[in-house]
Amino acid sequence: MQVQTPVQMQVRHFRQQLFWPLQLMPRRDPLADQRPWEAVLTTPGSPWREVVDEYTGDPEDFHERHYQEFVTFLPQVQRFLYGEGATRGAAGRTGGSSSMRVLRREDLKQVRLRLRTEDVPVLLEVEHVDLCFFHDLDVVVLNLEVHAADLPLDVAQELLYRFGRGYPPGWDDQGRGLHCAAMVEWIGADGQVLAASDAGDREVFLAFVAAHRSPRIAAHWRWLMQPLQPDAEGGDAPLRYRQIEYHRMPVMAYLALDEPRELSRPDYVRLGLVSGAAAPAQAAPAGHAQRPQMDALPFGDRHLSDFEQHHCYDRFWCDGGAAPHTRYLCCGHALVVVGRADSAFFTDRERGVLAQFRHQHQLIFLIAHVQKAAMLMFSDRLVVALDTLEIAQASSVKRFKRAVRGNFENFLRFTHRYWFHDLAEQAQARALYRLCADHLGLELLYREVRERVAEMNGYLDTDSLRRQANTVVRLTVVTIAGLIGTLSTGFLGMNLLAEADASWARRLSLFGLTVVASLLLTGLCVVYSKRLSDLLDLLSDERLALSDKWSSWRQHDDR
Repeated sequence: MQVQTPVQMQVRHFRQQLFWPLQLMPRRDPLADQRPWEAVLTTPGSPWREVVDEYTGDPEDFHERHYQEFVTFLPQVQRFLYGEGATRGAAGRTGGSSSMRVLRREDLKQVRLRLRTEDVPVLLEVEHVDLCFFHDLDVVVLNLEVHAADLPLDVAQELLYRFGRGYPPGWDDQGRGLHCAAMVEWIGADGQVLAASDAGDREVFLAFVAAHRSPRIAAHWRWLMQPLQPDAEGGDAPLRYRQIEYHRMPVMAYLALDEPRELSRPDYVRLGLVSGAAAPAQAAPAGHAQRPQMDALPFGDRHLSDFEQHHCYDRFWCDGGAAPHTRYLCCGHALVVVGRADSAFFTDRERGVLAQFRHQHQLIFLIAHVQKAAMLMFSDRLVVALDTLEIAQASSVKRFKRAVRGNFENFLRFTHRYWFHDLAEQAQARALYRLCADHLGLELLYREVRERVAEMNGYLDTDSLRRQANTVVRLTVVTIAGLIGTLSTGFLGMNLLAEADASWARRLSLFGLTVVASLLLTGLCVVYSKRLSDLLDLLSDERLALSDKWSSWRQHDDR
């Protein structure tokens, strides 16, 4: 029986943004106090340059879309994203500027992908490649935006599913990487291949994990991150990063279609959950009814029973409005917007949905994942601090205390600078952030990390109080012992030795002997301060007779 292949819907305008949060590791070079983005800029041969945006550059470049982006957010979020401005002074650690610094490289112009070995290569145009750094936060986010025109829907679905993979999660029986693109090539301005993926080198990935207990970042992503290098590779690289989340990069996507209502529910499920395209239709076995494979749900019906309720924002899914039939899909690691290609407002780069997608929504998605990455980083640092703690070594205890105190201080800075329950009061922006935050579990994760940081800091406070109490006990015992001698020798101004008229040599000798005796007595009191303190406790107990006190002391002394 021959299966008819349905006509594939075309995506008139496709745009994809990848976000890769990574943890910056402590630096080892003499310039360790230099800020990370400054170190990247000053590295010889670095392709990165700092972005002078419309808020810090020429006022003539500031347009209406920048104004709309700015007023979308609440004031505290505005200060985080855009700073205080030049007229407000240069106070604080950020000098009045934005808490986020963006670096950009211009050498990458196109991306050529072969999604599967048998597929025709797909060519995507690169909009920008950015590195986002943050003050007082050892997190860096790689942001790559690509776009194309007139892509088949299944190709767009596979791009969302396969492109943003830091490394292959496995291989098939032919050695081909699973769930990732078969080939990725970075293309420069002259058409030259700058770097290519190596997902098929299975033995290299296996050997790396066996040797380093850390996944090996694919070659094209390692090249793109230079001069930053993976921490597991070691070496003397001053700038190193470590994977902090899943190898699958968070993704945003914009799809302009001729008629979004023609997409089936399984198509929206595949887009919203980024599960890739449907498998090609196959002939049904003899005696079985033929069901089009393209209309099959990617997961079970019960699992997807609440998909529209929990993953769709359908405020604009209607016939009216400036951009009719616009639907937002979110699952935490993905935010997808689908709309009509013939809607002027949906495709407007200055005031419409496309402008919002590339600016307001991009920042909303970025902030949510920076918050998650930062909290995972704080949790990881507590684990590392505990792993390196050796109670018997004073130096290890001091390093542990410094690490915990530093983590507590940085968490306070994160809370007051980067943690927001809401980013905006506008209904759409607020709803999209809540969708992202709820799917990422940010509230629960924040409470968990805050409790862990507080517990660790509370442990240090309790330990400090214990040490202070022990010191007070020792000082009390020494004071009581000294009080006995002082009262005995100083009663009525008594001098046991009348040596005022003796020679200097004799007086100095007596003074030295007295100092030595005092030091020995004080030292013995400190050494036996715990036992003497127990003795004082027994003597002060009015419920015990003198014989009972002596008996209790003898039993304690025997122990």
